[in-house]
Amino acid sequence: MGVHDGIYGMLPREQMDPYAIKWRDLYAIKPDAPFIQREFGFYSLERWATDGKPHTVDDLAVAAKLEPSGKFNRLAQLGWCEAGFDPIFPEKVLEDKGKYELVQDFAGRNVLCFKGRRNGFMPEYVDHPVKNLASWEKNCAWRMNPDSEGRWKHFDREIAEAVAAAKRGMFMSQGLVGGYMYLRSLIGPEALPYMFYDDPDLIHRCMEAWFTLADQAIARYQAHITLDELFIAEDICYNHGSLISPDMMREFLFPYYRELLKNIKKRQLDPTRHLYFQVDTDGDCRPVIPLYMELGMDVMSPFEVASGCDVVEIGRQYPHLVMTGGVDKRVLAAGKAEIDAMVDRIFPAMKARGGYTPTCDHGVPEEVSYEDWLYFRKRCQKF
Repeated sequence: MGVHDGIYGMLPREQMDPYAIKWRDLYAIKPDAPFIQREFGFYSLERWATDGKPHTVDDLAVAAKLEPSGKFNRLAQLGWCEAGFDPIFPEKVLEDKGKYELVQDFAGRNVLCFKGRRNGFMPEYVDHPVKNLASWEKNCAWRMNPDSEGRWKHFDREIAEAVAAAKRGMFMSQGLVGGYMYLRSLIGPEALPYMFYDDPDLIHRCMEAWFTLADQAIARYQAHITLDELFIAEDICYNHGSLISPDMMREFLFPYYRELLKNIKKRQLDPTRHLYFQVDTDGDCRPVIPLYMELGMDVMSPFEVASGCDVVEIGRQYPHLVMTGGVDKRVLAAGKAEIDAMVDRIFPAMKARGGYTPTCDHGVPEEVSYEDWLYFRKRCQKF
């Protein structure tokens, strides 16, 4: 008899956390499975507070019957939209510009933002920490050390929480900054494409550090748990497709992804467990779907509608792809009739297909009223 404890073997379904069961049915693309009731995030909270509406995440979860997560995704250290630095750069004001201030952020970038309001707005990125090999080594390479002093100070608590979650059958997800997002945070979106040509050795140095940190950190976690998913934040697309070419992706990103995925699978305490690979990117993701499928991608999000992504159409084209998002933020701001038309077109088809979770195709923007967002979420509950 095998061990079925959620770590060395899958917990029996009847013993799993009920919300974990919903996640597992989602990833199995079970036709007609109930939608998971969750939201991508919010940029609307300040406006809703000004309007006297519920505006904390807890209040919104109650009002819209959002569900507790059956996914455990609190294993840290590896970055998300920026590199997983330890230590991070000291945040400091570099220059006062009246209504604005030039700030060094935690990722070492110089950003121009509203004075006293650094979050919730897209700043202007003025400078980035890596320009050549010397600046990489001086500013960043040593911050990618897997054994840095501060990186593991909460490890005992984190791994105890992870083990307890695994023993409840929770869906165990490891988040990680994707290679493109990581390089962009180091070098900048304009300079990066040139750097692929001008200094490919530097790109590989950066990616080798990305791989070493991710591989060694995840190995520490895998000594105690089995992972269900590797989830990378990539943002490699804009409204007309990929920001870099397929050849660049295959040369500078994919070798490191393949090696990391291979190593994670090799280390699994439950060798029968499928490791799902999720890629998150804004923009028009359609051109990169077949590219990431070369690596075995199973899941994608958030399918930005303004960039041409239609989850019904993409779901038909890729029946084995798990999908999250695809709800047009512009429609949520347009009123109940438009919301009804969108829901009636998308939700019945995607529920019958399975493998879909409806969320806004990014954070809910402030243009969306609380009443219309709540109306949308109540429509979701019927599915």
